[in-house]
Amino acid sequence: MIETYREPDRCVVVGVCTPDIPLYQSEEYLDELVFLIDTAGAIVEKRFMQNLKTIDKRTYVGSGKLEEIQQYIEAAELEWVVFDDELTPSQLRNIETELKGAHVLDRTGLILNIFAQRARTAEAKTQVELAQYQYLLPRLTRMWSHLDRQRGGGLTMRGAGETQLETDRRIVLNKISLLKEKLKEIDRQKITQRSNRGQLVRVSLVGYTNVGKSTLMNLLSKSEVFAENKLFATLDTTVRKVVIDNLPFLLSDTVGFIRKLPTGLVESFKSTLDEVRESDLLIHVVDISHPSFEQQIDIVNQTLKDIKADNKPIILLFNKTDAYSFSVKEEDDLTECTRKNWDLQEMKNYCIEKYKDDVFFISAKEKTNLDNLRLLLYNKIKDIHAIRYPYNNFLY
Repeated sequence: MIETYREPDRCVVVGVCTPDIPLYQSEEYLDELVFLIDTAGAIVEKRFMQNLKTIDKRTYVGSGKLEEIQQYIEAAELEWVVFDDELTPSQLRNIETELKGAHVLDRTGLILNIFAQRARTAEAKTQVELAQYQYLLPRLTRMWSHLDRQRGGGLTMRGAGETQLETDRRIVLNKISLLKEKLKEIDRQKITQRSNRGQLVRVSLVGYTNVGKSTLMNLLSKSEVFAENKLFATLDTTVRKVVIDNLPFLLSDTVGFIRKLPTGLVESFKSTLDEVRESDLLIHVVDISHPSFEQQIDIVNQTLKDIKADNKPIILLFNKTDAYSFSVKEEDDLTECTRKNWDLQEMKNYCIEKYKDDVFFISAKEKTNLDNLRLLLYNKIKDIHAIRYPYNNFLY
């Protein structure tokens, strides 16, 4: 088959800065949005930031800023504008009107597109498709008339006087119902699979997206789980049997979390996240080189709480120590020393003091401190096993 080259889509990104979200944080959010767009295979030509007291309920950033964006995309011959938030259906319609037909995508739509690109198994594809239809439903307009072609059965006819919008809405609702039933069946199969794994201790890798979970999975299990420097490289939960010395356990690599992870995705990936809920021990992997790693920790902890998995014993594992960087303070610099000037040891001391027990530091890339991590895991899993099987401790 001859493959034809397709130019990547070019776009601009739009964010806001409010009293609740300081400028530096808004810029970090846009950095993440740009990384998401790169993951999706598109190119960002320009960033727009709007300072607001509150989000504009009608157009998100205000008509003046939209006019500025319209002038730029027209001059640069761009078709895509991506917003770093989930837009309401009315905001989406108003923005498209103001931007004269440009393609408008919000953060949720972008994440759904990436998930759709990266879904490989039937389960992941079904989960993503359900989330897409749930996202689409309140945003239906006459532009979605192509959905009518998806109806099956030549005798299925619209009722007298039924508008195209009503037809499309009914089609989407039917599709959502079918996908939910399909996921229930997949969930039943997953429960059977988990029950067939015996009584081995279960350990799950969790964390923000792109913190190195899959790389760590490969090192601990000596397997070849797909890993790359992209967001959401892993969608499907991978489970491997790992043996440390004489102690076997099951290790799971799960989908990464992210700021403003779409609610529909969390719900759709319920069967995948069940692996986390049923684990005996969680390894929360953190990228210590990321400037906002503390906020990422909070986001993961909140997501664990949302899926009712926050009561598990957790090892807080700081990865990417090899990538950690800091600003060296000159001797004659009289400005106050900040955390940007902390070296790696100072940052480690801070993390140990703040997060207390079970804080560990490694570099999966450089394979630093992995033997000590294996020893820590061995002791943790041995303790869990000893409690579960008090009369079977001859293994140790």
